[in-house]
Amino acid sequence: MNQSFYGLLLLIFLVIPPVADFMETLMVIHMHMQMPMLVIAGMLMAPFFQKRFPHFFEKWNSNGVPGITLFVIIMVYWMLPRSMDEALTSQMVEVFKFISLPLLAGIPLRDSWRKLSSLGKNVVIISFTLMFIGLGWLYIWSPVQLCNNYLVIEQLTLGWAFLLTAIGMVVYLGYNFFIDPSAYE
Repeated sequence: MNQSFYGLLLLIFLVIPPVADFMETLMVIHMHMQMPMLVIAGMLMAPFFQKRFPHFFEKWNSNGVPGITLFVIIMVYWMLPRSMDEALTSQMVEVFKFISLPLLAGIPLRDSWRKLSSLGKNVVIISFTLMFIGLGWLYIWSPVQLCNNYLVIEQLTLGWAFLLTAIGMVVYLGYNFFIDPSAYE
């Protein structure tokens, strides 16, 4: 079996109502586990679409910038507190989540990442690092409850998870800056 099949199995598993309901019970699992797993499912399914529609990807995403831009737009949308709330209260928004994250974020990310230069990759990582710091600050120090469907303590937990993820990204960027990976290949 190939990885596209595994990506489809992962997507089907994540869509199953008991699994989706369980992953949406805690805010940090919803944001930092379910959503990245949906993107990973799309990344695993990407070779199927790349082989099926090679001219589309060559024409539309020849240098990787349009695909990574689409990925960033979709990810920014799903990091907004309002989007997370709507995914829990509106069936149409939840369906959009299960379609947009694998197909509009995962597939373009897989197709674009290898086409980007190392500078482009670092710009994307730095942008997400700054965004995670900002979101962590927002979720931790907001004087009001941002998501109606989650408790304030879950909001704080998500904020600290954003900050810890940002610290991990800073460590990765520092490693890439000070260490030459080609010396270890």
